[in-house]
Amino acid sequence: MAKGHRSQIKRERNANKDTRPSAKLSYARVSVQKACFVLDAIRGKDVRSALAILAYNPRYASSLIEKLLKSAIANAENNNGMNVENLYVEECYANKGPTMKRIRPRAQGRAYRIEKRTSHITIVLNER
Repeated sequence: MAKGHRSQIKRERNANKDTRPSAKLSYARVSVQKACFVLDAIRGKDVRSALAILAYNPRYASSLIEKLLKSAIANAENNNGMNVENLYVEECYANKGPTMKRIRPRAQGRAYRIEKRTSHITIVLNER
């Protein structure tokens, strides 16, 4: 059993929370590999140039990540009171989500499996 009162345990757990502004998109209908191509292009960049890269990137994942980055910027501005000009993309990664399995009919009564992959995309910002 844990030491201390329940409120003390909660207080210690909340003290270790990450205070950097972030945004997370769960169950995005894009595979991790395809999302990582776009995320690698914006990692470490300031938010203004990252938004410009995403605006002109032809990949489908870039539209999802652009919306997510705008959400992270809004979180930084409203919740943390940070200046938008000083923000940059500190971390961005995509984790594997659940895979939807579908059946595709093939010749001679066979069936092939189609895997529709999903991902959980996270963007963490910080101030320079």
